[in-house]
Amino acid sequence: MKTTTYYKLTTIMVAVLLALANVSCVKQKDLKKLSGNTQGTSYHISFWSNTPADLKTVEKNLNTELARIDQQLSNYRPDSAIEQFNALISDQALPVDAEIVNLIEQARAVSIASDGCYDLTIKPLFDLWGFNHDQLSAPDAATLKSTLQNIGLTQLERLDATHLRKHNANLRIDLSSIGQGYSVNRISNLLEQQHIDNYLVEIGGELQTRGQKPDGKPWRIALEKPLSGERTLHKIITIQRTTPLAIMTSGTYRHYFDVDGIRYSHILDARTGKPVTHSTVSVSVLHDDATQADAWSTALLCLGKTAGLAAANKAGIAALFIEQQGHAFNEFNSAAMATLQQVSIK
Repeated sequence: MKTTTYYKLTTIMVAVLLALANVSCVKQKDLKKLSGNTQGTSYHISFWSNTPADLKTVEKNLNTELARIDQQLSNYRPDSAIEQFNALISDQALPVDAEIVNLIEQARAVSIASDGCYDLTIKPLFDLWGFNHDQLSAPDAATLKSTLQNIGLTQLERLDATHLRKHNANLRIDLSSIGQGYSVNRISNLLEQQHIDNYLVEIGGELQTRGQKPDGKPWRIALEKPLSGERTLHKIITIQRTTPLAIMTSGTYRHYFDVDGIRYSHILDARTGKPVTHSTVSVSVLHDDATQADAWSTALLCLGKTAGLAAANKAGIAALFIEQQGHAFNEFNSAAMATLQQVSIK
């Protein structure tokens, strides 16, 4: 990775928090807020509870958990558990923390559903194209073909809850396309363990809500218009439901190279090893589980609108696709979007 823990190698999050901008509508004395930097990005958490919650204790527990996740899942630090696994050039059974095995298996299911477009072993391709160093280095056909031999979750076997085998000893796993959603999930669970059931948790644009504001009004989330040169409000999601809801948005328009009139997106298709060329610029996924939402938003953006809608409909995933045609942005909803209860997007 770059200098961030969960900087998206295959996705970039663009959901922003309207709820935090509208604090004047909320009883400030009741709404507690925490913010800071973590894993190379920022976090913002708003919460309240009918049960007294000590802000310092919540913050301490939060920072402890974020540091633990960083040590486990971060690809930018060579001492992390996942990078230690990547450094092992072996086709023998390798001990791995159950947390990592579980995330890989969740991502594997999404990879299969995307026909292999989305794949956690894409890291060598991302390095090859120069996205890690912000310097395009388009590979020749022979180098690309050679690198593709080291891509594919089909070459990684789960032996049991704590052991994996690389059938290709050179495989390297990158968890950034699922890890930030997982972090949101873990922090949300941590709040609930402390009897806090009204919250908005956001890490690097990935977010989850539960409950409502102290004045009974719903959480409202703003989605950006998918423009590379500016930040403009595009949609507002109003969440009337009080059960957890994760919102993850992946886009192609923040991290790319323009060279000789050609745009190279950082979204790489693991099947071809090349940047995607479709006109889908943004996919937002709404899901009960933040980890799943994170993986699916990346996978659907990789597929693009046509194949992505088919995959989302087959899996029952609620997703909003935005395609750019010239200066126009066209929206397409998966079938599950119509079934969402107490959620409106305007």
